[in-house]
Amino acid sequence: MINMGKQKKAYFCAFVAVLFWSTSASAFKLSLRYLDVLSLLFYASITSTAAFFVYLLFSKKLNLLKALSKKDYLYSALLGFLNPFLYYAVLFKAYSILPAQEAQPLNFIWPIMLVLLSIPLLNQKIKPKDILAIIISFVGVFVISTRGDILGFKFTSPTGVLLATGSSVIWALFWIYNIRDKCDEAVRLFLNFAFGSIFIFLSMLLFAGVRIPNLNGIIGAAYVGLFEMGITFLLWLKALKLSKTTAHVTSLIYLVPFLSLVLISFAVGEKILFSTIIGVIFIIGGIILQRL
Repeated sequence: MINMGKQKKAYFCAFVAVLFWSTSASAFKLSLRYLDVLSLLFYASITSTAAFFVYLLFSKKLNLLKALSKKDYLYSALLGFLNPFLYYAVLFKAYSILPAQEAQPLNFIWPIMLVLLSIPLLNQKIKPKDILAIIISFVGVFVISTRGDILGFKFTSPTGVLLATGSSVIWALFWIYNIRDKCDEAVRLFLNFAFGSIFIFLSMLLFAGVRIPNLNGIIGAAYVGLFEMGITFLLWLKALKLSKTTAHVTSLIYLVPFLSLVLISFAVGEKILFSTIIGVIFIIGGIILQRL
């Protein structure tokens, strides 16, 4: 009975996280109307850092920071460079170029990229099933990128497609290197975002200058910082910890692209193309096949 209670809490946390992540594509696109890429990233990142700090404070985990070595901090700085700095900089740029309905599913192929990168980096072997799964997912990428005109092989925006798919490579690298980080998950996220915020701030000084956003920009950045990067990560970690097995909750993540399309249609006002729906089905189908 206790396990049933824990599992229900796991499902609740996972479902709330999925709902928040489903709003991310719309939030990115709307926020970029009021902020440039680096400004959105900076204000969202410091919001996330503050959220993680508050969580560590109330969960009495701040003392764990004292136990870390210089090597641990350097490693967290490296991970912070990958995410949030590099990953979200590339992803937000993709969203500034592509319609949200294209950028979101192209970024969602990161599990496939994880498989490909695990071969050289983790010495994992690839199976025939994995190859088929990769082909199926990349068919979906081509369908979305060409808006259904696969034979014409004309991308709507080569740069946007390269950035959106490239962000999935960065995300996969981040999680591969995260495997070697033995810090507490919440501590690790706090340090990643703290260091990432420093990198973002330095980039703003070099390339864009520090800009104070208007109210709409502040609301957008705060929402992205809390519900794409901050609270949602903590909810997902809680769900994984409470669940009997990770498979019980990770399957819910496949709802994100479909829920995102609904929200993109209503919130952003994009007309969802049939080719986008077909492409998403192929991408999710490949990921599910790979994980079976």
